[in-house]
This record gives sequence, structure tokens and C-alpha cells, in this order.
Amino acid sequence: MKNILVPTDFSENCTKAAHLGIKMAKLYKAEIHFLHLLKTPVDWVKLDKLKEKRYPETVKQIGIAKAKLRELERIAEHEGLICRTFLQYDAGQGDILEHSGHFHHDFIITGSSGTKGVIREITGSNVEKIVRKANAPIIVVKEQEVTFPFKDILFVSSFEEDVSHPFQAVLSIAEKCDAKIHLLRINTETDFNNINAGLNPVKQFLEKFPALKNFSMNVHNESSVEEGINTFLKYQPADLIAMSTHGKTGFLSLFSKSIAEGVTNHSELPVMTIHIKK
Repeated sequence: MKNILVPTDFSENCTKAAHLGIKMAKLYKAEIHFLHLLKTPVDWVKLDKLKEKRYPETVKQIGIAKAKLRELERIAEHEGLICRTFLQYDAGQGDILEHSGHFHHDFIITGSSGTKGVIREITGSNVEKIVRKANAPIIVVKEQEVTFPFKDILFVSSFEEDVSHPFQAVLSIAEKCDAKIHLLRINTETDFNNINAGLNPVKQFLEKFPALKNFSMNVHNESSVEEGINTFLKYQPADLIAMSTHGKTGFLSLFSKSIAEGVTNHSELPVMTIHIKK
């Protein structure tokens, strides 16, 4: 991992995401970038200094944003990190994706308070838009305090297709954090079967990772994927939930649009999504 992007609106959860980003960057010896998207009433980059004075409230907001970005930069540099900050105007969904693509970020970490958080602000009404389109793995930080280094990571999949690439990203973090990975398959009402049969795809998947020792295999019969995750977490706490996506073509069959949005929006834990590469 060479560089990490942290888009932020300076809210409480985004601040938690920024601190997680700093800790992860330090662990990986990676560069960290902080990006703030600021809505302006006009095309700000085309204004000269004289015309900027016509918008005193916007000038004030810019000053506040620059100060908060400098503070994040100061904290990162105090930890010995290489840090860059970016303030973009009139930004929408495309800007964060273009920004990340330009710098080839290995990871994106941001905060959201659900459907009213920064992810909604960046992407419109659907949290999964940025999850689908960003090339890098994404961690969305929520209400619960982040425990890092992670000690228990929950990886949820149907394991009915090759999720080796997403799992490699999870494995990388687990190895760095010395964390245990809990692999979870959830049988919903449409595919209930016995637990042993449900474990078979998980066992077959793990054959690709013979060196993995610190893990558990789990199958739950539940009415929904989200309920299955919640039930699992009642008995086995975790610090991070990880899922895989199909990128622009949609989520795994296990994760319909509403399920993916529901897990990411409703979970208080950080949620990580990683693309399946074809």
C-alpha cells in the first residue's frame, strides 16, 4: 500500500476516518492524502481576488477548510508521514473518483453517518455508487469508535465465485494487524441448507490460502444477509466488516443493491468493500 486517500467534510465520523487513515498509513509506511470537496455558488477557480469578495461567506468557508486541512496535515506529519491536502470546488461524485484515479490510490477511507453523511453528499442518494466505481478498496467509518489495529475482521461472502482478490486485500490488513479473519456465509430463506453443506464453499475457498492459520468458518441461516451479520456480531464481536463487489456491474448475488446499502448505512462498524477483478 503506497498511498491512502481520505475524503473528509470534517464531521465527527470523517475525523475518525482521518485518524484511521493516519494509523493505517503509518502501519504501511504509506503516503496519505486528505481531500475536501467544497460547494461554491459560482465557478470559484475562475474568479479573481476582487470578485471573490462578493462572496464573503464562501471566502470564510474556504478559510475554515484550509485551516482544518492544515491541522490534519500537521497531525500526519507529526507521525512521520508524507501528507498532501487538496481543496476542490464545485465538486461532485466525479471529482473524488477522478482524483483517486489520477493518484492511483491504493485505499480510500472516509466517514459517513448513514444516508445523511459525507458519502451521500459525494454521491447523491446512493452510497453504493462510489463503492461500485472506485478502483481502490474503500473503508466507510461509522458511529462506533474505531479499534485499530483491527483484531477481528468479518469477511462476508457466498463463496460461490472466486473472491480471492478481495480476500487478498483483507488478508493484507489482517497480517499487518495480526487479526483473526472470520469467514461468514449466510443462507437466506431462498437457499437454506444444513450447516455442513453451507461450509463446503468456504472450505473449498480456503484451499487457495493454505498458509492462513488465524481464522474461523461460519454459516448462519437467517432471513436476510444484514440480519445474519447482526446475529453473528452478537456472539463474535468484530472491528471491521469486509464485503466484495462486482464494480460497475453490481454487487455479488449475495449483496443486492438494497442489501449493500443497508449494511453500509446501518452498521455502526467500519465497512470495507473491495472489487472482484475479472
